[in-house]
Amino acid sequence: MTQKKRLAVARLWHEGNSFTPLPTTLADFERREWFEGNEGLARYRGTGTELGAVVAFAEAHPDWEVTVLRCASAPPGGPVEDALYERIVADMLRGLGAQQWDAVYLSLHGALVTVSEPQADLMLIRRARAAIGSTPLGVSFDLHANLSPELPQLIDFGSGYKTHPHIDMDATAARVLAELHRLVNGGAKLAGAVKKLPVLLHSFNMRTAAGPMADTVNDAKAATTGAVKDITVFGGFVWGDSPDAGASILTWAETATAAKAAADDIAARLYARSDQFRTSLPSPAEGLRAALQKPGLVCVVEPSDNPLSGGFGDTTGLLRALLEMKIDGEAVFAFLYDPALVQAAKAAGIGAAIHAKLGGRITPHFGAPVDARAEVVAFTDGRFVNEGPFETGMPVDLGETAVLKVGDVKIIVTSSSQAGIDPAYFRLHGIDLATTRLIAAKAKNHFRAAFVERAAIIVDVDTPGPAALDLSVLPFRYLPENIEK
Repeated sequence: MTQKKRLAVARLWHEGNSFTPLPTTLADFERREWFEGNEGLARYRGTGTELGAVVAFAEAHPDWEVTVLRCASAPPGGPVEDALYERIVADMLRGLGAQQWDAVYLSLHGALVTVSEPQADLMLIRRARAAIGSTPLGVSFDLHANLSPELPQLIDFGSGYKTHPHIDMDATAARVLAELHRLVNGGAKLAGAVKKLPVLLHSFNMRTAAGPMADTVNDAKAATTGAVKDITVFGGFVWGDSPDAGASILTWAETATAAKAAADDIAARLYARSDQFRTSLPSPAEGLRAALQKPGLVCVVEPSDNPLSGGFGDTTGLLRALLEMKIDGEAVFAFLYDPALVQAAKAAGIGAAIHAKLGGRITPHFGAPVDARAEVVAFTDGRFVNEGPFETGMPVDLGETAVLKVGDVKIIVTSSSQAGIDPAYFRLHGIDLATTRLIAAKAKNHFRAAFVERAAIIVDVDTPGPAALDLSVLPFRYLPENIEK
């Protein structure tokens, strides 16, 4: 009997906002993803995720033995605690050193930071390479990764999401796994190149349906031909303070010359469009008024406190403007992160009126609390399954939640800071999208994946927050010299 090929899989996926006051803890990982062993893969079968692609690979290749090592994922947030990072890495290295592998796949974000390490992904890759020697190593990344030019010397292949909103997580992992399969079966190793751009690109205008990112991704797709096998355009994550911050291009080709030429070409095209990523946004009141000019469901989103950019669900800029405005019809605010308020509402009971301080709990720096008298209208266990297309099929656990009503505005209050970007999130809270007039959400581009066809208009507004538009107010420490903001 032919011996099976051995594939090790490990995952550490986290996007770190260096300016969020709350660190990312073990509890944040345990709520979203924290497991070892193949039994943990069952929940990912058929999902549009990296681990969903691992399940599909294992089922399509019975001649491979797939072993799942530590897998850890938490919603974007503040820097990961140093000790927790070391624990996760130690778990991975223990598994990688347990036997000889034919290939290793790492699922990473690329914008991970810890409290004291601004290049945490790079450090992990270095340590993984030291542990496995010359074993083929493939890595997948988020489109917002902050890549190091050192990367191609450490791995055998890497690729990133090519859509934003990110609806190709599974396809990205499948590309990496397919390349590892090819290498293990005798294929020639590709040459890689990373070209960094001397600019921070805001993700407000980084969607791949249209605009400068779409144009550059299309250029990269057209250039992926002949000797050039893969090109990923990385926008970078501007709120991750790192020596590797900034946009970049990652290419793989049959020769180093071809890889470098492709990277240089696409980088030049992206840099020529860099001014198109700069944008201005209306105030909350202006955005609300503009949205309400349209009939039907309209949405106003607050990117500065978007949890998927490291926001923490506590700022009050959009909420205050919403409560001060007369809305003809039902409005929903999603969301505030306040576990204590959830429990206070639960103790009061459905139908009770409570005095609440809304937002401004973690820090008043981004807006003082809003005092309100609120009616308690609903509770949930916070559990649902994403309808998609973002992370389709993934179970979500918000912790216990409450719905409060102030005037005509329903306010969703949760026990964890996770974005409300899926229709199932609103259904869980008894929100009928067919009869809702306005959704005001702490969200950004990923919100559009499910709502761009449901809403008459989606308006981004500018408010203070940890992922705000104005980078000049942030205390960067590690940025490359002379980088453009």
